[in-house]
Amino acid sequence: MDIAAWLRRLGLERYVSTFRDNEIDWGVLPKLTSDDLREIGVVAIGHRRRLLDAIAALASEPPPAPDTPVRADAERRQLTVMFCDLVGSTELSARLDPEDLREVISAYHRTAAGAVKSFDGFVAKYMGDGVLVYFGYPQAHEDDAERAVRAALGVIDAVGRLDIKSVQLQARVGIATGLVVVGDLIGEGSAQEQSVVGETPNLAARLQTLAEAGTVVIAASTRRLVADLFEYRDLGTVEVKGIAAPVPAWQVLGPSSVASRFEALRGAALSRLIGRDEEVDLLLRRWARAKAGDGQIVLISGEPGIGKSRITAELEEGLRAEPHLHLRYFCSPYCRDSALYPFIDQLWHAAEFARDDPPTTKLRKLGHTVPRSTAGRGCATPRRSHVIARFGAPPAAQPQPAAQERADTGGAAPPARRSGSPAAGTDGIRGRALGRSDLARIARSHRRTRA
Repeated sequence: MDIAAWLRRLGLERYVSTFRDNEIDWGVLPKLTSDDLREIGVVAIGHRRRLLDAIAALASEPPPAPDTPVRADAERRQLTVMFCDLVGSTELSARLDPEDLREVISAYHRTAAGAVKSFDGFVAKYMGDGVLVYFGYPQAHEDDAERAVRAALGVIDAVGRLDIKSVQLQARVGIATGLVVVGDLIGEGSAQEQSVVGETPNLAARLQTLAEAGTVVIAASTRRLVADLFEYRDLGTVEVKGIAAPVPAWQVLGPSSVASRFEALRGAALSRLIGRDEEVDLLLRRWARAKAGDGQIVLISGEPGIGKSRITAELEEGLRAEPHLHLRYFCSPYCRDSALYPFIDQLWHAAEFARDDPPTTKLRKLGHTVPRSTAGRGCATPRRSHVIARFGAPPAAQPQPAAQERADTGGAAPPARRSGSPAAGTDGIRGRALGRSDLARIARSHRRTRA
């Protein structure tokens, strides 16, 4: 309350301009005396008495709370917001004892948070059976939209595998990306949270309600950023409460089979490369020496976004008419603890494994990938073929705990897999080359982050 409102409450609004002209504020008011009031023009004794009594009463009241300023650390950012919901929680609350329900919800929260944090997501709030997650705050990455989608698929998978109180759990997720203001602390104590303001969180929440059990639905803003890194089902335009026009939405089916992130994000049509003639000529000279029998290794290094992948794509285009074997190995920022991931991923694509192929099917496909003519030369032993065939999905596509990974690899211990896999991968390369010149490309994980 300001001084003017205080005077009006006392019925003395005639003195508003008097107090303003004499610069009387809340700091001066408690110190006013009868003489002071008379000096500024409060002549009537009744008015002076009423003011003095009201000033005395202020001493027993708490001081008025100052207006809460907007926190200086609130930021305008592009944020990917993820809403995760536990399907059928209302039915569970009616069927389970409250303590059992608490245990189920806690397990769901832990599982969802674990999947989110593995992709550097920030759990902003737990809302009963819902989880609100930010990607891009407090730490931003250039691939936050991709991280959000991969985390969502991980949440769906992990929650579906939970075994607690004999209850089959399923989650559903909505994701949207856009500009927001984030960072304001609202609430107190345990209810305090870092709020986000903008259309994006509302859209993500609405998309989550449209998702079926065990599915992830994303907005057009997120779809543009993740491009062809995933496979989708187009849901068309959907009516969203609170948004005037229908919005396009997609259901994410899983990671795509595109081997190159560069191609997945930018498509096959590339603009003309300008100003890199010297670098491309150097690569072509090294290729000529390799064809002559003098093997070459070229390291292309530079800041993120400078065009390393674009130069290698230009080299590949220039060699399209020449007979050669092109092998590509890609590291992943999500598999830093898996030293063999590039080999697993390359073999996965070379053999055209499907995600749900059993080991027997993978073994059959592997037989077509590694020619039988190499078996007599010691290039592909049955043991090594079985090691490859028992590999599950590449870790970047489907994050899995250690126990699940052991199950997917036939129970083989890590040392056994490490000893068999590189040799098997080398055998595959040797078997497929058969006298052709090899062009092997290894792309290192390189991501930009900012706080």
